Amino acid sequence: MKFKQDYFDQLSGFYSQVTPQGLPRPQWLAWSEDAAALIGLKQPDDELLQGLAGNQAIPGASYYAQVYSGHQFGGYSPQLGDGRSIILGEAKGPQGYWDVALKGAGMTPYSRHGDGRAVMRSAVREFLVSEALHHLNIPTTRALAVIGSDLPVWRETQETAAITVRLARSHIRFGHFEFFCHSEQGSKDKLKRLIDFTLSQHYPELSLDQAGYIAWFNRVVADTAKLIAHWQAVGFAHGVMNTDNMSILGDSFDFGPFAFLDTFEEDFICNHSDPDGRYAFGQQPGVGLWNLQRLAQALVPIIASDDLIAALNTYQHHLVQAYLVLMRDKLGIKDPASAEQDEADLQLIGGFTQLMEANRLDHTNTWRRFAQLDPNSRHSSLRDDFIDLAGFDTWYQAYRERLGQVSDVASWQAARAGVNPKYVLRNYLAQEAIIACEEGNTQPLADLHRLLMRPFDEQPDKEAYAKRPPEWGQGLIMSCSS
Repeated sequence: MKFKQDYFDQLSGFYSQVTPQGLPRPQWLAWSEDAAALIGLKQPDDELLQGLAGNQAIPGASYYAQVYSGHQFGGYSPQLGDGRSIILGEAKGPQGYWDVALKGAGMTPYSRHGDGRAVMRSAVREFLVSEALHHLNIPTTRALAVIGSDLPVWRETQETAAITVRLARSHIRFGHFEFFCHSEQGSKDKLKRLIDFTLSQHYPELSLDQAGYIAWFNRVVADTAKLIAHWQAVGFAHGVMNTDNMSILGDSFDFGPFAFLDTFEEDFICNHSDPDGRYAFGQQPGVGLWNLQRLAQALVPIIASDDLIAALNTYQHHLVQAYLVLMRDKLGIKDPASAEQDEADLQLIGGFTQLMEANRLDHTNTWRRFAQLDPNSRHSSLRDDFIDLAGFDTWYQAYRERLGQVSDVASWQAARAGVNPKYVLRNYLAQEAIIACEEGNTQPLADLHRLLMRPFDEQPDKEAYAKRPPEWGQGLIMSCSS
């Protein structure tokens, strides 16, 4: 790997330099070839294993942990930071640079009474969801590898330590700007330095002045709205949408107790630390705006309040328009330029999701069935999935009127298969792969990873992966422990 160190060199005082605590007897548990290609790596070898396990220095790496703050479950935490993640620097790849971070490489000044370790189950889950979201065409950080060990660590029970090697276009979060606005250690100068660095690195087309700052915040609002529209369309619940888990670039970031919906449920909670459902699936669009408002408050020393408010006022529009594009594709209906039609389509989409919830239907499988519809037929193959036949018939009649006549049914069906995935990372599938890893068998993890790289394809030998979960795996709720 060839590194540059722009963050390390230009933002002294925004991080602490640290030394990784290595993993004894490390072993590869997972490896992503296409993520590796992003930074010019090919096959993993023992030297790379020892370096990414923190057992020996990687030439050119700087090893630092960033400081930031954030709103966690609605309350402000004045200092957080990378408590178990150590960044090596920005690695050069064929099409640009990616931050490389070792998540679980030991204590940092920001570990807050933690041991700085990640356990194998959380490392495997982060690897799988990062790569799964990418192949679903959803903006996300990536995962290069999982490195396992027999080093014992304690959470609710004794587990083993592991490292996820994460790649990110940037590790800058909403919480960075909050820290350098609100902290006594911060200042307007540091906040401006951070904004200027962010623009120079990731928005080089924007000027480092008020016009550029305003344009940048508008981009952040739009990118965040579009990301959450993707989550809602595919049925992904992040689970911990704290501001320190929000990427400034609009990438899915920092995965804990996430879940893809099995049975569609608007109020589904995937995090057992969130009993009130602050971060329930249906709450994510509102939380996205709330988090942007917290970011805007941190930017007031640099950007005028009126300009920040004007940008925030565009959030709903960006969210709805992105959501409509995705959902119209799922339904196979055309995109008209009409506010009235937008409202009618939102009602049509909402009517279908309400039917799915009332009839306890599987989210992914129900949408996938659109790839099997004969859109010109008055009799839908979906009908038998519903208990409320009258309700479905009413909806389907309205849907067919909106759809109109389809001239090329085969192409229409293929297009639906290209946007309605057959396979998602169901929690029970991840759990089965984790259990196998705990027993020393990494093949199920490799098989699941390969499956998730082709989520839209029919894979006849993998039909079992598309089934609804067994009774033990329905509605699994995960913890934040790592």
